[in-house]
Amino acid sequence: MFASTPMAKRAYLAIDMGASSGRHVAGTFDGQRLRLTEIYRFDNGPVPLGGHLVWDLPAQWAHVCRGLRAAGVAGLGQLVSVGVDTWGVDFGLLARGDELLGNPIHYRDPRTDGLLERAFQIVSREKIFAATGLQFMQFNTLYQLWAMRLANSPLLDCAETLLMMPDLFHWLLTGEKANEVTNATTTQFFDPQRNAWARELLSAFQIPDQMLGPLANSGTTLGKLRRQVAIETQLDDLSVVLPGTHDTASAVVAVPATGTGGERPNWCYISSGTWSLMGAEVPRPIINDTCLALNFTNEGGVGGTTRLLKNIAGLWLVQECRRVWNDAGANHSWDDLNRLSEAARPLASLIDPDDPAFLAPPNMPEAIRHFCRRTNQPVPPDEGTVIRCALESLALRYRQVLSWLEQLVGGRIDTIHVVGGGSQNVQLCQATADACQRVVLAGPTEATAIGNLLVQAIAAGDIGSISEARQVVRESFPVQKYEPHDAAPWQDAFARFQALVNA
Repeated sequence: MFASTPMAKRAYLAIDMGASSGRHVAGTFDGQRLRLTEIYRFDNGPVPLGGHLVWDLPAQWAHVCRGLRAAGVAGLGQLVSVGVDTWGVDFGLLARGDELLGNPIHYRDPRTDGLLERAFQIVSREKIFAATGLQFMQFNTLYQLWAMRLANSPLLDCAETLLMMPDLFHWLLTGEKANEVTNATTTQFFDPQRNAWARELLSAFQIPDQMLGPLANSGTTLGKLRRQVAIETQLDDLSVVLPGTHDTASAVVAVPATGTGGERPNWCYISSGTWSLMGAEVPRPIINDTCLALNFTNEGGVGGTTRLLKNIAGLWLVQECRRVWNDAGANHSWDDLNRLSEAARPLASLIDPDDPAFLAPPNMPEAIRHFCRRTNQPVPPDEGTVIRCALESLALRYRQVLSWLEQLVGGRIDTIHVVGGGSQNVQLCQATADACQRVVLAGPTEATAIGNLLVQAIAAGDIGSISEARQVVRESFPVQKYEPHDAAPWQDAFARFQALVNA
């Protein structure tokens, strides 16, 4: 498959920006294996400003440039290209002359609270889904823009260009504006069947569509760095290549799967981090009444595939618990919380991880206790029982979503691949295997950055295809296997869980 003799080592740079942190990761490829080097890491998160929760774009851009400078002096050899991936739904607006219209608003900002039901009075849920194939979440870009229209925001009238977050950084890097497809599909005004903007949907909500630009596929080379950026970073000949700019699209590229895909895939993935994105890679969108009823989403994948998936709350539950406790002076490490959780009684109390109460509570541990209290369950008395409740509830949610996913693809899924930071959580991975009664393969941890790098290598011609890229992953990174254990206690717990979710 690969060259019989080693090729000269070439390096690629992934700027992988998550909702809580970002990092610059270099990948050095020798023709057989990919070796990662973390060049730079920075904190990321929302900032309260002017009555809104916003992203601090100037600070983010400063970190991007610092990481580029660090990469330039890291001795990586031939640095070929760079690409940026981020979360979905959030965006920036540019006015005439490419003037940036404020800091992008964070998806957890309350401006979209309650908008879904109001939106369905204008265009029915069924018609929106038929046009977009996207699951309904109040912070989808459509509702963010509609919130601006309802508030009579002057920015909508001034805007000439809408750029999703990774597109915004690629524009800052090159001066070129394009909307990469995998992130465009998260807006809920993209038609995956026509591979085009659903402009008529924007019109129904009186949102101008002239700001929508050309679409570009992952693997597209935008060009070289702007001259000013090249001078500042001392990277004179660096190309900018679009990866799967939605972080989950990049993560799926790095799933080390060997089983069948296509119409009836026998494996699925959980991209596990702040969010858990659980789904299958399918060749085309599945847009029907069942998919609508189950609130699954059809998002763009690399190589023209579709990510049929569902968003699940993820390790946000645990991250917020740790933040609250440490803000109060506890100083818990992740290992501390793991030990406390492992010592707690199993399956004592359960929550619905996707209950709206957990979207952005000021105190996550108290929100979890309140859910247990109002559903007449034992109230977790300490940190370990709270964390165990959150992790086991996530595993049961995965089981529920797995059954729905099998219904949509029309067959049994044998293997669950867990990639991303959550693949390091031994308790969650084993709980997932036990709850789902499926083999779980955990790793690689840095799946998003790896997938970003591999798409750049494909664009450069160093790797021939996504299937070859996945072989590189299998040869380059370890995977931990989790076998399912006794099903009986999890079967009982699942019945309790379903009653809570359906209450």
